[in-house]
Amino acid sequence: MTAVDEAIIRVHRTEWARVVAALARRFGDLDLAEEMTAEAFAVAVERWRADGVPPNPGAWITTTANRRAIDLLRRESRRDDKQRQALMLYDDPSAQPHGVIDDDRLRLIFTCCHPALAMESRIALTLRMVGGLTVAEIACAFLAKETAVGQRITRAKSKIKAAGIPYRVPAAEDLPARVGGVLAVLFLIFNEGYLSSDPAQEAVRGDLTGEAIRLTRLVHALLPADGEVAGLLALMLLTEARRTARVSASGELVTLGEQDRGAWDAALIAEGHALVRARIAAVAAGQGRPGRYQLLAAINAVHTSARDVRDTDWSQVVALYDQLAALDPSPIVALNRAVALAELDGPEVALALVDRLDLAGYHAYHATRADLLRRLGRSAQARTAYGGAIELAGNTAEVAYLTRRRDQLTPT
Repeated sequence: MTAVDEAIIRVHRTEWARVVAALARRFGDLDLAEEMTAEAFAVAVERWRADGVPPNPGAWITTTANRRAIDLLRRESRRDDKQRQALMLYDDPSAQPHGVIDDDRLRLIFTCCHPALAMESRIALTLRMVGGLTVAEIACAFLAKETAVGQRITRAKSKIKAAGIPYRVPAAEDLPARVGGVLAVLFLIFNEGYLSSDPAQEAVRGDLTGEAIRLTRLVHALLPADGEVAGLLALMLLTEARRTARVSASGELVTLGEQDRGAWDAALIAEGHALVRARIAAVAAGQGRPGRYQLLAAINAVHTSARDVRDTDWSQVVALYDQLAALDPSPIVALNRAVALAELDGPEVALALVDRLDLAGYHAYHATRADLLRRLGRSAQARTAYGGAIELAGNTAEVAYLTRRRDQLTPT
């Protein structure tokens, strides 16, 4: 791979969402924004190889995409009112009202998460347009088929255009009704960065986790008293604090119990713990009840409070998962609870719970079974389970870890 190729990949990761969001606000058309951004990157592949990478690659992509969009609209013999207005008015981006916070990507998130769209469509569309995830990556996040996700995204874009949904952060009184979908999207963007599902990508994508945290901070600034916003921010910070310790020098995933805790980011942990403590105090004072993100943040606070994995308060972790299961009785929550329960009641009890879950298409289900079977000395069954996990896992670091664990099993 040449230096230009590497530059294009890097700029695509860091600038795609910003350029799409800016064009979407300017021209009021998601299809046009996505198409012209993609075309600008295609032009960059040719031009940069001949002329070199420009001093400000992001600005170059933005300018090229804008010019291509304007040229396309001018060439069309028939334009609707919105596109004519874009040409007449939006050539001056300063003419657009910025709303509560001047951030194009946050504005686009709220647009994609409009209540007129079904929740799954909101999430899929925003992951594509703002997170820059591929349809395949989104399908993995949903445990769904790529064709179904692609159709969902197409329908959502069409509905936004037909309904004339504005590209803006909603008014303060409308924020609470809109924030749930926004948080779900930010959580999934962060998760894709935390453990990339695409084997062609880096195992851990700091560009995605960093952007998810940045946007969540903006939402927290909009809604400082919202417990779930604070909970999600705390969860991201406590997870991000461990990022540099999660992959070994050889490119293998390092599990929580094996990580060098001295390499964790102490500042991020302190900030996350402060948010969790504030939410605990607020709940104790009768200011709401803990939601899903607050409970997940509290679980991570327990883990990051332990100086050694042996110091982990597993009874507290299980108790928090019990509360979470009452709110979200999903099989994935039950799977994670079983992992914690194994540390209290042993792998046999946990395995009995895991075997009742309907998660055959989820790689973590097979990886969890494999580890529990290994601990029980059932090597042949563990080997089979590891094979199932390896087949379904897309993350290269996780595949390397699972392969080593499988190969370490004693032959039977």
